[in-house]
Amino acid sequence: MSNPNKIRDAVLALEDGSVFRGFSFGATATIMGEAVFNTGMTGYQETLTDPSYFGQIVTMTAPQIGNYGINKEDEESDGPKVSGFVVRELSPVVSNWRATQSVNEYLTKHSIPGIQGVDTRAITKIIRVHGALKACLSTEGISDKEALERAKDWDGIVGKDFVKEVTCSQSYTWDPTGEKSKVFTVEGTDLNKEDYKPTEIHKLVAFDLGAKRAIYKNLKRHGFEVIVLPANATAEEARSHQPDAIFLSNGPGDPSALTYTHETVQSLLSDFPIFGICLGHQVLTHAIGADTYKLKFGHRGGNQPVKNIETERVAITSQNHGFASNKEKLEEMGAIITEYNLNDQTVSGMRLRELPVFSVQYHPEAAPGPNDATHLFATFHKLVTKEKKKKKSA
Repeated sequence: MSNPNKIRDAVLALEDGSVFRGFSFGATATIMGEAVFNTGMTGYQETLTDPSYFGQIVTMTAPQIGNYGINKEDEESDGPKVSGFVVRELSPVVSNWRATQSVNEYLTKHSIPGIQGVDTRAITKIIRVHGALKACLSTEGISDKEALERAKDWDGIVGKDFVKEVTCSQSYTWDPTGEKSKVFTVEGTDLNKEDYKPTEIHKLVAFDLGAKRAIYKNLKRHGFEVIVLPANATAEEARSHQPDAIFLSNGPGDPSALTYTHETVQSLLSDFPIFGICLGHQVLTHAIGADTYKLKFGHRGGNQPVKNIETERVAITSQNHGFASNKEKLEEMGAIITEYNLNDQTVSGMRLRELPVFSVQYHPEAAPGPNDATHLFATFHKLVTKEKKKKKSA
């Protein structure tokens, strides 16, 4: 570890005045960010590398993190995107046949600071009561006072366009050979076996708002050729690829700040089937003229129950977002609410009444339930197939 003498050389300060002293790991650095918590028992590598966490200091509620290490295949992007990492205990042992390095080594390599040995339950309770807070995490030995001042002085996340920091720089085709999108299986089992077998390949333009790789993998498995465009790509550029459909990915920051994407999507709405996930759902919300609002502490974890109003089915979903869509405004603009979160009744899914457009405020690719929501990719493929037949017969 980076702190062999066990000196409490790391500090986490929250804007409400709370200060936690712990032991450093990862990089030697001082960073500011929004303090949030994730309730996942596993999946810390996916959390670290999810671009939706850009600008955030993530506290894991599970007491020990890091026991199965890090491996290249499970990264959701090209390295960690969190600003800082907070755990109760970092496992001193890495034990997994796929692991190539420890969390400590991984964060050190990518210049991300971490703190352990703090009361993560207390931190989580503070965020639950006061909401997501501006915070400072330092492993450089600064004083509690300085850390607190830096936390309070940080600009915060509201109104910030973080998508421009994580989107791709140029367009590309995702996994043309299909090698990266193969389903991970254990030999001799049917683990993660796909039930849906598409008979037609559809060309899809995906706007990268900070997408997780697992989403592209699932789209590829479900019969899509995925052409990825930067978040600021124009509607004309999207049309130039002559796609059969449009996809809007997850991503970080305040959805209201992405006016350029709202306008692009608005101009594409009447021409293509569209599917949005998380930030993509919120972008669609703004594109049809509705709005979003900031949640008190957000939804982050793999145990969020969602009820589908139309089917009466409940799914356990993986979620990671700090904003939600305004239900009344959505309905006013002609959207049909299809799903809601059973914990707080926020909107979890919608579709447009007159257009082949739908979205969800959760991650169907993230193995929630563990496969409660993967049917959405098949649903999207079937929808695109149906719309293509309509156009041919028109």
